[in-house]
Amino acid sequence: MQPVLQLKNVKKTIGRKEIIKGITFDVFPGEVFGFLGPNGAGKTTTIRMLVGLMSITDGEVIIKGTDIAKNFEKAVANIGGIVENPEMYKFLTGYQNLVHYGRMVNGVTKERILEVTKLVGLEKRINEKVKTYSLGMRQRLGIAQALLHSPSILILDEPTNGLDPAGIREVRDYVRKLAREEGLAVIVSSHLLSEMEMMCDRIGIIQNGELVGVQKVTDFVGEDTRIRVQFQVGDVVKALSILSNEYSSLEINQTEKGFELMTDHDMIPQINASLVKNEIQVYGIVQLSKSLEDRFLEVTGGSGIE
Repeated sequence: MQPVLQLKNVKKTIGRKEIIKGITFDVFPGEVFGFLGPNGAGKTTTIRMLVGLMSITDGEVIIKGTDIAKNFEKAVANIGGIVENPEMYKFLTGYQNLVHYGRMVNGVTKERILEVTKLVGLEKRINEKVKTYSLGMRQRLGIAQALLHSPSILILDEPTNGLDPAGIREVRDYVRKLAREEGLAVIVSSHLLSEMEMMCDRIGIIQNGELVGVQKVTDFVGEDTRIRVQFQVGDVVKALSILSNEYSSLEINQTEKGFELMTDHDMIPQINASLVKNEIQVYGIVQLSKSLEDRFLEVTGGSGIE
């Protein structure tokens, strides 16, 4: 499959400071790509270069085979996007807003407006004024607006910002639906790492202007050979005393009904055998999955995200 977006050794220098230091990655049709980075890492600068709001010092941004520096209009015509909360005319209906924005692009028909309205699930409310919409509905209308000209790439910066849990789930489901059914390449940035983990196929982490890596979410979360395991036991104090003597190198944290520890997978039966041999009742052993948040903090050293 050919990538719909390619960044090739992209650099950005402001004054004497190199902000972006040679970023290279591809984004493919039908995937949701998460773009993460600590504050000041260069995530926003990269997105601005993608959409042509900031010039590129060196390197190439290629969209559907067209270099954005050589033919800006043709390249950027393949991009749709919203940044945080989409701005709409609240005194107009949702349909009137889409008609207004549709006039800015050639070829947006009434049929296309109705198509994107149905795609984001607003057909029952599209003729109501935007001022009556919930924040989640406005986000969906913003996505519909970004899709009017049938782009190949959809860029969503903080698409779940300010939404309640139901609204967050709605946006997440529609993003996945767009990628799956429309074949769109979707680039998402967000500070809600738990949502990114459920929404994205791959993630790219940028730090200090450099790309730390691009991986599938499942590979990134599960690449560590050591795992966190939770034991539920009867006599917690006695269990901790035994383990501190027999496995002094392990970092063990007490919980309400037992303890947690980081260890190799092959060590679990040995630890269990030690507890049983010392007459400790073991009621449960659970492997705790490492979250995207855990891995992100490990990779970036605990810095926050934009």
